[in-house]
Amino acid sequence: MELKDTVAIVTGGNGGLGRRICRALAEAGCQVVVVYAQSQGEADEVVAQLQATGAQAGAIQCDVADPTQVDRLAQVTLERFGRIDILVNDAAYNKWIPFHDLDGLTGGEWDKMLAINLTGPMMCIKAVAVTMKRQGQGRIVNISSVAGLFPGGSSIPYAVSKAGLIHLTRCMSVGLAPEILVNCIAPGYLEGTRATANLDPAYRERVASSSLLKRPADKDDIARQVIELCRTDSITGQTLVMDAGGFYH
Repeated sequence: MELKDTVAIVTGGNGGLGRRICRALAEAGCQVVVVYAQSQGEADEVVAQLQATGAQAGAIQCDVADPTQVDRLAQVTLERFGRIDILVNDAAYNKWIPFHDLDGLTGGEWDKMLAINLTGPMMCIKAVAVTMKRQGQGRIVNISSVAGLFPGGSSIPYAVSKAGLIHLTRCMSVGLAPEILVNCIAPGYLEGTRATANLDPAYRERVASSSLLKRPADKDDIARQVIELCRTDSITGQTLVMDAGGFYH
């Protein structure tokens, strides 16, 4: 798909990885909608940075776990930008709960992580799919995690939600073909994100040093791969692991 003058929605666009994705999309010629849940100041900062490069961009508040707000996100994007071509589901929530700490695994934390990390992306996909189908094209990229491929990560609900997002990618690629291509990236350990900050320090040190490349995954490299998955005309339903050689599947 040719990206120039397309409109891209990035949930969690004000985060450590999200803002890199927004910048990469803008550099590729996209108009960018920076979606934030609470931190409007950070989202406005990202928008200002994009606009300073000559890109068209705007910020829209949306709690992806709220179906009313998700529908409003799609509606406002159409009103402001006139179309929707790309959705990047990057918004996520995690909390450090060791797998053996079943008392810490509360129903509230389970519900919150699945709502934001899995149900939210599903609702966002549904909200934009009608427009993409009508336009005859669309690209969706979900940001999962290697925690969705093996029993690890910050907590059981986080791992389960990310595993679900990987399978949601496969299922939506079937349901939305042929006009809309749906793919996924599963990053490994990253530095400089809210999710990373919530991890146990000893865990962060261990996973960074245990990868083959002895370093965290690169956020800009992930952003570039998002661009390629938006450009592709022949890849759908796939998950690309980007973790500096820490996991094989």
